Amino acid sequence: MGDCSLIRSSNWKSSSSRALAALLLLLVATTVGAQGFSALVSPPRFELKGKAGQVLAEAFDISNPENFVAKYEFSTSDWTLTESGSVAFTDGLGPNSCRPWTRIERRTVALNARGNRKYRFEVHIPADAPVGECRFAILIGAAPEQDSTVAAGQLKFPVQGRVGLVVYVAVGDAKPKLEFRGVKVAKVNDVPTPVAVFHNGGNAHGRPEGALDAVDKTGKQLEFVVSPSPILPGQTREVPIWPADPDNSNKTVQFTYPLKLKGTIEWDGGKQAIDTTVQ
Repeated sequence: MGDCSLIRSSNWKSSSSRALAALLLLLVATTVGAQGFSALVSPPRFELKGKAGQVLAEAFDISNPENFVAKYEFSTSDWTLTESGSVAFTDGLGPNSCRPWTRIERRTVALNARGNRKYRFEVHIPADAPVGECRFAILIGAAPEQDSTVAAGQLKFPVQGRVGLVVYVAVGDAKPKLEFRGVKVAKVNDVPTPVAVFHNGGNAHGRPEGALDAVDKTGKQLEFVVSPSPILPGQTREVPIWPADPDNSNKTVQFTYPLKLKGTIEWDGGKQAIDTTVQ
């Protein structure tokens, strides 16, 4: 699950039926990228390290892929991970927040058509900051004066879009301490999927990674890849192990349980040999 998230929302007032509302939602969803908010941000996340009292200065690239001038608005936010591993942004200060330490370059930026620029931010770590990890996000959305409406026939709907770039800051000797707890099958997006279960007993987030050889019930040979999903301190998470798409066809890889998995999962500070069958 990626850390950089795109959020879109639509609001309208109408006396139409639910079926018409669903159709209009579909129209909005398919046109928002072309007529509403659009931005490209790189890198998708920052994983920083610093000491108490240190100022960390960083920058990311933001590009306007459209053929018109785009005005963007910048703000900071806290975030949490949902049970599915996606990022949920929050308005108030959350635990382990870096927002009070953060300085962003400016609140609004205008980019010419197909233009790009670097956007700078700083993290001022307090001199008395404890060892551990803090987190925040930089949200990039359409400025209020930007026309962010999409049309469906004679109707127009306001569309709000935001890109959330998440930032981790490890202070001092903060480190993850991942504990492997096994491999099993669990539902991911309602689909039975192999998952690796980890607990993080450290004071910084960790990410497992690895590739596993697999043989299904029919003897079909496949390769599975461990999702490098973040596991926050104190969390126990089921990390998906996805079937690799060798042809980059974006088609669902078909296989039949039971599934034999063999290989190695690695993470910062450890690794685990895998030789098991899941079903």
